[in-house]
Amino acid sequence: MKLFHPQNRHVSDRHAKLWAHTEIAYTIVDFGAALCFVVGSVMFFFETWQTPGTWLFLIGSILFAAKPTIRLWRESRLLALGDPQDVAKKQRG
Repeated sequence: MKLFHPQNRHVSDRHAKLWAHTEIAYTIVDFGAALCFVVGSVMFFFETWQTPGTWLFLIGSILFAAKPTIRLWRESRLLALGDPQDVAKKQRG
């Protein structure tokens, strides 16, 4: 298996399940980041809300940074699961 290969999610049911769970996490993080930036932008229009708006920008930035981290973690886990055919070959011979 190669890192970030599109077919990795179809190797086995365990691979597909991991892929689905991380896609859900990725989407939740994406929505959270977008929400933080939109709300932070609106807050920035009002002087009294600029500090909380700045914090939302920071939180949104951290969430955006989490996105590639989720993908890299997923790929490392998919590689750790291995290819079932390779495991079977190793056990046979």
